[in-house]
Amino acid sequence: MTIDVEAAKRDVCALVDQWADRLVAASHDIHAHPELNFEERYAHDLLCDVLDDAGLSATRHAYGCETGFAAEAGDAGPMVGVMCEYDALPGIGHACGHNIIATAGLGAGLALAAMAGDLSGRVRILGTPAEEGGGGKIYMAREGALDGLAAAMMVHPADADLLHMDAIAIHTLTVEYGGKAAHAAAAPWEGINALDAAVQAYTSIAAMRQHIRPNERVHGVFTKGGDKANIVPAHTEMSWMVRSPTVASLQPLKQRVVTCLESAAVATGCTCTVHWREIGFAEMRDNQPMALAYAGNAARLGRTVQDPASSGHHVVGSTDMGNVSHLVPSIHPMIQVAPTGTAIHTVDFAEWARSDRGDQAVVDGAKILAMTTIDLWTSPAVLAAARADFDRHPPADGVI
Repeated sequence: MTIDVEAAKRDVCALVDQWADRLVAASHDIHAHPELNFEERYAHDLLCDVLDDAGLSATRHAYGCETGFAAEAGDAGPMVGVMCEYDALPGIGHACGHNIIATAGLGAGLALAAMAGDLSGRVRILGTPAEEGGGGKIYMAREGALDGLAAAMMVHPADADLLHMDAIAIHTLTVEYGGKAAHAAAAPWEGINALDAAVQAYTSIAAMRQHIRPNERVHGVFTKGGDKANIVPAHTEMSWMVRSPTVASLQPLKQRVVTCLESAAVATGCTCTVHWREIGFAEMRDNQPMALAYAGNAARLGRTVQDPASSGHHVVGSTDMGNVSHLVPSIHPMIQVAPTGTAIHTVDFAEWARSDRGDQAVVDGAKILAMTTIDLWTSPAVLAAARADFDRHPPADGVI
């Protein structure tokens, strides 16, 4: 049977339009109820309820994650995974626009599910919690969430339509310094100051940052600095994020950071305990044939997708979608919801995430993801090219 791809894309966009009001309402509802890593119970239930109402029978608490979910449609053909994110940030809510990611992915999945049988394709809608450092996709991948996928995709809001985000590798650590308490006025010489160790470490890393590569990042905060000013601090804690373009280049930078931390302990006579998080985020490997298909479909809606390499417009960060991209051909494009120059993870961006432009991104993002999936379903050449591009690079060690 010959498939009219143009007609299929028109039909899938029309299906998204039928869901548009509910998608936008869900986006606003999630925005109004921000939830942190692995606590996204409200968003989880809301999104699953929509899937259930559409007859897709969402699997709640899927793949070992309490706030993860999954739903599938189609009986044969390539399986494409559409990712939904819905966690927020402390203090500034949906300043990364995950309410848009969630509902654009949901809309794409709903529309594709209605067409999967006719187009001989399959779709898996995945609710992936805790992207903001928690790594929900990694934990779900360990439990089989990516098994059988020919490709995976999502769309992320930004201040421009971009082919990809500069998503670099990251690993997070906490460090604890142990000293000895003493009265800071009566007998300070009897104390060993754990705050001095933390300050010394911060200063050492600040000096080191002058001599790291421009595309590397090291940033941290004090999470415990002591209990009272007249007590020599006996215990302090810090949290650090270490980023580099790839998992491989990250390793030597991590060691330089640890050297700074441990040297501060030696200098102050404190103990030092470094705890690396169990998981790290790998760099994102955007699949070029899939990204070009996405850009072509975005153009149908009047969106011109820029290539950061030529436009010079970059959004830098890290995501657990990077780990997915080492295991399955994947894309993580950016869709404009805010004026150029509006940075993500800001109060201003949180406002744009529930604006008219944010609402349009929900609908447009759903349509573009759905049309790109149709390209993978209906064109063996596009699917083969995506696989060939993916096979050029083996996955980094330890991505799940």
